[in-house]
Amino acid sequence: MNNLFLSLGLTLIVGMSMGLGSLLSFFIDDTHKRLMALSLSFAAGIMIYVSFMEMLPEGIHLLEDYMGERGHSIAIVWFFGGMFITAILEIIVHKYAGGFHDHNYNHSHEGHNNDGEHLSKLGVLSALAIAVHNIPEGLALFTAGLKDITLALPIAAAVIIHNIPLSVAISVPLYYSTGSRKKAFLYTLLVGLCQPLGAILGYAVLSQGFNDLIIGILFSIVAGTMVFVAIDELLPTSQEYEDHHLSVYGVILGMIVMAISLTLLGHHH
Repeated sequence: MNNLFLSLGLTLIVGMSMGLGSLLSFFIDDTHKRLMALSLSFAAGIMIYVSFMEMLPEGIHLLEDYMGERGHSIAIVWFFGGMFITAILEIIVHKYAGGFHDHNYNHSHEGHNNDGEHLSKLGVLSALAIAVHNIPEGLALFTAGLKDITLALPIAAAVIIHNIPLSVAISVPLYYSTGSRKKAFLYTLLVGLCQPLGAILGYAVLSQGFNDLIIGILFSIVAGTMVFVAIDELLPTSQEYEDHHLSVYGVILGMIVMAISLTLLGHHH
């Protein structure tokens, strides 16, 4: 029960970080490119490492305990299934939201001279697309916390870093089109709150059958999703800001920090 409330609280904090990202977006300019590039690739390193070293092995372990040797194959199928599901969501988002994943400060500021109505539409579409994107992300973080809150903490840190450029994709177009920081902030915060909403909805649906089979499948899906997000979103966006070598160093640094953290927390497979 303690893990339940801690996981919900952690997911709420992560969701609210989009509000913080919105506030930062009003002050970040091109001089912060190197920091943004390093932060995004650092988050990618955390996600990739924790997926392959913790989430997927834990999913395999739970499914093997539940159904024997074939549990390994089932976990691998769901791992790639997580990637496939995320890829489908990405295609839908790009189709209906005008490619908001090209969230780049330069793109946003260039839009300042464009028609305000177009920018407002871009901000609203981005908000809707990212809200859909955030619901399964919130469930993923909540699931990790239910099993082990110490494992959820570094994932939460990575998602918070990931949320910053997403919040910029909403805040900047809305701010430049409406001139209202308050409106841009509130829209972005509401989108962020879709993460704890995803956790609550997921728990309401799955709570009656929340056993090792369900958790093992969710861990495998989440591992695939996080690897896909790191490769498809974080690394390409990071490389738009700075030389690709800095992105590589950020990934390695994220993996090292994650490895040290997990070792200190006593996670071994």
